[in-house]
Amino acid sequence: MARKIHLTGEISKGDICQLYLIWKPKCHGCRGNSKDSPNCFCGLIPPPNGARKTGLWQKMPDIIHSLGPNPCKDLRPSIDTPAGLTNLGATCYANSILQCLYMNTSFRAGIFSVESDLLKQHPVLDQLARLFAQLHSSKMAFIDSAPFIKTLELDNGVQQDSHEFLTLFLSLLERSLSLSKVPDAKTVVQDLFRGTVSHVTRCSVCGKDSEASSKMEDFYELELNIKGFNNLDESLDDYLSLEELRGENQYFCESCFMRVDATRCIKLRSLPAVLNFQLKRYVFLPKAAGSSLGGCTRDMGLNPAFHKTTTKKKITSAFNFPRRLNMEKRLWDPSESGLMYDLSAILIHKGTAVNSGHYVAHIKDESSGQWWEFDDEHVSKLGYHPFGEVTSNSSAPKPKLNCSGQVETVANGNHLKTDQIPDSDFSNPIHEIFSSTDAYMLMYNRVTDKETDRYLNRKCGANNMDMDVKNCFLPPHLSSEIQELNASYAHACEDYQHRKDRQVAYITERRQEVKSVLSEAPVDPLEDSYFWVSTEWLRQWADNITPPCLDNSLIQCIHGKVPISMVTSMKRLSNTAWQKLLSKHSHSGPYLGNVLKEENLHQHGLFQWTPKSYSPLPLKKASFSVRYAILYEAYHIVQVWYWHAYGGGPTLSGDDYCIDCIKDRAKNAVCANDYRDRRASLRQVAEAALAGDCLDGAYYVSKTWLVQWLRRKNADSPCDADAGPTASLRCPHGNLLPEQAAGAKRVAVPENLWLFFFESARTVRPDDILNSSVFPADSEPCEVCSRELTEVACMEDSLREAKLKQRQSHDKLILGKSFALYPDCKYFLVPSSWLAQWRTYVTATGKNMSSFTEPQNLEVTMNSLIYGLTLIPESDWMLFCEEWNVLEGKSISAEISFSSSTASKFAGSCEEMPILEEDLSHSIEDANDELEDKRPFIITHLEVVKENQKLHKGNVEIEGDSATLADKSIFPGDVLWVTDTEIHENRDIADELSEQKIDLQQAEEGFRGTLLTSDVSVQAFQDTSSG
Repeated sequence: MARKIHLTGEISKGDICQLYLIWKPKCHGCRGNSKDSPNCFCGLIPPPNGARKTGLWQKMPDIIHSLGPNPCKDLRPSIDTPAGLTNLGATCYANSILQCLYMNTSFRAGIFSVESDLLKQHPVLDQLARLFAQLHSSKMAFIDSAPFIKTLELDNGVQQDSHEFLTLFLSLLERSLSLSKVPDAKTVVQDLFRGTVSHVTRCSVCGKDSEASSKMEDFYELELNIKGFNNLDESLDDYLSLEELRGENQYFCESCFMRVDATRCIKLRSLPAVLNFQLKRYVFLPKAAGSSLGGCTRDMGLNPAFHKTTTKKKITSAFNFPRRLNMEKRLWDPSESGLMYDLSAILIHKGTAVNSGHYVAHIKDESSGQWWEFDDEHVSKLGYHPFGEVTSNSSAPKPKLNCSGQVETVANGNHLKTDQIPDSDFSNPIHEIFSSTDAYMLMYNRVTDKETDRYLNRKCGANNMDMDVKNCFLPPHLSSEIQELNASYAHACEDYQHRKDRQVAYITERRQEVKSVLSEAPVDPLEDSYFWVSTEWLRQWADNITPPCLDNSLIQCIHGKVPISMVTSMKRLSNTAWQKLLSKHSHSGPYLGNVLKEENLHQHGLFQWTPKSYSPLPLKKASFSVRYAILYEAYHIVQVWYWHAYGGGPTLSGDDYCIDCIKDRAKNAVCANDYRDRRASLRQVAEAALAGDCLDGAYYVSKTWLVQWLRRKNADSPCDADAGPTASLRCPHGNLLPEQAAGAKRVAVPENLWLFFFESARTVRPDDILNSSVFPADSEPCEVCSRELTEVACMEDSLREAKLKQRQSHDKLILGKSFALYPDCKYFLVPSSWLAQWRTYVTATGKNMSSFTEPQNLEVTMNSLIYGLTLIPESDWMLFCEEWNVLEGKSISAEISFSSSTASKFAGSCEEMPILEEDLSHSIEDANDELEDKRPFIITHLEVVKENQKLHKGNVEIEGDSATLADKSIFPGDVLWVTDTEIHENRDIADELSEQKIDLQQAEEGFRGTLLTSDVSVQAFQDTSSG
């Protein structure tokens, strides 16, 4: 068909149908889109109920996810559900304590009652009040704790101890609130958390108490030992137990005026409304020898030496504690009533490591009696049991209580135990016992009989519960701020919902549009009314959420038509489908053919535009090939401007097939066939020439080039590899290179084959004349190059002979073999680096042996000699002097001799038994090792302080601890001197050496550097108020 079109220039309708693949039928159900058929629209969208990872056909939740986080998910379910706090990295210890404080309604009310003037001047109180206000009334499910943490200057990347944080934080609040003029706020910390104790010491002789026993000391929590104890009662007994002072610990009684036996104990004088128990789960154990410090300590005032010999470990044994705690019998004055406490919070440390893990808090809501788990941002409802109604590590059912309070079923395991409760105590649910292996702090609130009755009614399902719990209302300055935050948050939720609804509606509409167009897109092969569209654009249009503007420029040739070369990159659309696309994704514009007129190119600044390879010139004066290239590239530039201005297109109907492109393609196809046939016919001639069977060789070509030409497969046209058939045969003088030169092998080929090579090379690179130089078979090689090659060959022959002579003269030295050393014989030292270069140079052979670098002049090397010497025999040195023009005086010689101790290592007489070089090196190494071992001993056992010691060999000071003895030219038998600089005095060398062997660990800083350990903010307020 191509040859017919090329010869006649006639194109029939059948040819068009065949060339543009219009004859292919419509297909249905293909697994993918077929490039070979313009009538295939399969695979452009996924099958029904299918989805893709990106684009229009993603799953709808994934598309909605691109809108950003949904603020509605962060809504608090109800105002009765507590809010969480964000963890900024390692701030769970602070979050759990803050939640415990906030859930205490009395403490919360005290913070809310602080006057606004004090809040403005005290940043910590201000941020705490703001945080509590958001926890109280914000619609957010969790509150950002960053402003509070930042104000307190805490390091959010370091895990701290929650008990230490609570102690320091209450102390800071107590100092700050003391400036308040509101009575409820001024002493809220003392009123809720402060109790008093006294340390009573009693003489066993006279029975009198010491004067210090009457002094009252404040406490905010009781620190209880749990190691060796099973429950809270046992730990309290230990805390209040008598300690006997005997022997060396006897007490000096001021009444008896002598040291006597005595007893010491702690007396609880008064108890706070909120009783905190700190369970001492961290203990110090002796550290094994050689082990590193295992953990961090937060205890204050300990001797640093103590931390070097101990390690901190967490106690993970189960510890029992009751729901209701009676402290009447524990108080020094039992007459005080109302000392019944109810469990209100449990601080839990998860994990076995001391300096890591995670803190959570289980807290009871005072208004509802419900327990909640506070795990940073996550808040979970636990019910009326502090560890959940049904524990995860217990298969037993939850305890059921009848109206009389009788326990019917008991959950055992990690969190609920009743095996230690007397039978008489089963009559009341307040005697429930809980157990935990991770409880770190217990908080109990003092209760009244009224609250006890309400608890029993709640557990038994009573409907008329009395909710007489103090409610907290936000002050105006905090209420307005929370209202603004809630309004902003509500607006964000509404805006997100609006964007979501709009996006869902748009995606649904787009998908329906794509399905509608593609369902009507196929057109029958015999139908004449159709339009062409770019497959790439159609794929993007069907797959992108935002459809691109209609762009058919990719399938349009320079003539403004549809080229045959793009037949696999376009589809045939029906008139109905095209009109739908055109109505939404295109706008009308001027005919593109008019835009490409030369006067319009001039108008738009393209009149003198040319490709980079051509100089600017008017189009009318350019040749046809240049004009074609200019118009072709200018066309695409104009397309960009055109479609940007008018919004898409162009319309390419079934009649817009390009006759010129078809003819050009036919011409190229015919030329390609002719080239392939001609190349195939000349291949046998080239093979015969390469084998030397060609008798009519008229021109030279490179043998390497010809081999590569034969290896290439048949091509439709010349390629870059066809250029330069004689490039490697041309010498720098422009003549034929002698054949003995590197890469100058040549083959004589017949004239017809040479003309084919020459035409192909000129077609690929018409301007590269030098690489296609013509060398007839009778051409003479370049005389200059021939003379130079002869001289090089003679020089290499002489060099080869000299190297052979040196290899024969230094046979053992070349191979690096060891040789015998005899006493009283002279040996010479040469640089090891020069010897290595000499071996490489002498052993190098081959055609390019002259290219190897000659070693540096030996005499110059000897003059700069410092380190790195090799021992060689005298005979080799004399030959080196002759071969490398070295004066005999420029040498370093040595004679072998041994001391009595070294010589005794070798059997027999030195004269009778030669010593190998490696034996000598071993002897020297042994001596070096011996001195290296002795050096620290010598230095540290002198009467000179180590820092004052200076080591000398003769008048030269030896410096550098990392250098070896050989580097410092120190050999066996040398005498070293130690001098005293007298810089340092009275230094204990033994203590210093022992200190270097101890693995010191920097003491933990804890909350040092934060406002918890600083009085700056309080002092600043005091200064302000006084001014």
